[in-house]
Amino acid sequence: MKTILKSVLLLFLLAYSLQSCEDQDDVAAPADLQVKDFIWKGLNQYYLWQADVPNLADDRFNNNQEALNSFLRGYSQPEDLFQALLNKPISKFPKGQAIDRFSWIVSDYTVLEQELQGTTKNNGVDLRLSYKPNSTTDLVGYVRYIIPNSDASAKGIKRGDLFTAINGTQLTVSNYQSLLAGDSYTLNMADFNGTSFEPNGKTISLVKTTLDENPIFINKVITSGSHKIGYLMYNGFYANYDAQLNAAFAELKSQGITDLVLDLRYNGGGSIQTATRLASMITGQFTDKIFAKEKWNAKINAAFEIDNPEFLNNRFVDKVDGAAISSLNLSKVYILTTTGTASASELVINGLVPYISVVQIGETTVGKNVGSVTLYDSPTFGKANRNLNHKYAMQPLVLKIVNAADFGEYTDGLKPTYEQLERITNLGVLGDTSEPLLSIAISQITGATGKKAQLDKGIALKNFTDTKAMDGVRNQMYVKDAPEGLLKSLK
Repeated sequence: MKTILKSVLLLFLLAYSLQSCEDQDDVAAPADLQVKDFIWKGLNQYYLWQADVPNLADDRFNNNQEALNSFLRGYSQPEDLFQALLNKPISKFPKGQAIDRFSWIVSDYTVLEQELQGTTKNNGVDLRLSYKPNSTTDLVGYVRYIIPNSDASAKGIKRGDLFTAINGTQLTVSNYQSLLAGDSYTLNMADFNGTSFEPNGKTISLVKTTLDENPIFINKVITSGSHKIGYLMYNGFYANYDAQLNAAFAELKSQGITDLVLDLRYNGGGSIQTATRLASMITGQFTDKIFAKEKWNAKINAAFEIDNPEFLNNRFVDKVDGAAISSLNLSKVYILTTTGTASASELVINGLVPYISVVQIGETTVGKNVGSVTLYDSPTFGKANRNLNHKYAMQPLVLKIVNAADFGEYTDGLKPTYEQLERITNLGVLGDTSEPLLSIAISQITGATGKKAQLDKGIALKNFTDTKAMDGVRNQMYVKDAPEGLLKSLK
């Protein structure tokens, strides 16, 4: 009898164990499947190149959810599915380059939201990585600027400092991401001897903290002859700093500036709304005229044309959240750029061109004429009523942007009026009148030309990447919200 009872008990425990495992799978699988379902449906609805990706076709699964689920289960991770659905290289594209270089997905939308507003885990060193001379693999880094109140700001590191290794390991194109990813690391500093970069034995240990970066880095007035030149270095289009940006323009206006140099050399972009506001601060005489026009995919565009065509237009404004804009009413602006100038920065340049004279000084820009939006797993893909079973969110490209003259073809970058490369041996001090890019701007404003030959001395390295490009979220141009709730005719 005991033997029978033991056997029954063992069978019961085994059945319970199997049922428990099955229940756990049932709990885990739907959550994973929900994320993948959100990815496919969000991209099917909003992705800019939806019509060019066969697996995103409206009739791909004929509205059969089980057929879609079977497809989704073929990808082990949500990130794998997301990457597979992007507009990837095929034979018709030159050099096999992906059309989409900028779409993004995160497993925690809290981090995404913070980064879009300038809050990151950061040690305060904004850097650029370039190829060493005569190398296609080894890299050298230099400091572009130091963020105030950061760990680096107390470590004696400064603009122009060079490093070739991290934690004793030479930086290369294959290891730079892993070396820079840690919450703490040590830079191995170097000197340039005229032909090569040599370690100098100095090290700087850095620690990342949660850091808010005010994008208004420098705001000052430079007097040169009869000219009062406003100089504003602006490093990110973060919407939560728009009031401070307006205040910066109010300060320039109160000092009666005659000219403006807008330094966007390290600005990777951000909010389209902020770009429109900045353009309105520079001008002021074009309120309500079209600054830029958005072109979404065919489905979304058609719905906008029926329900809300004005949503596609970004117009010059005269207020920031109810407060009057401090406009300068300029007819000419001087804008400094490098290969790190992207998205919303390029939008400001391109959007102003039909209205005022834009003198661009520096290097050719990135060439990002497309914008994104944050999509959440919710009935409208907005943040309200989002799925609480996970925290995934997407930042896919959803629109192309053009100016009032319908020009937006600058994927090869916007070329400067006056080219001046940044040279590691002659970077200068940001905001100083002798700094090469600013010096050229002042010369063009005052007519005191003739310094270009001197500025060209030094070595210019081939760019590889920079801080904002490495952190894809900070190299975005984006609209605030998914618009599905506004589109009643969207099927």
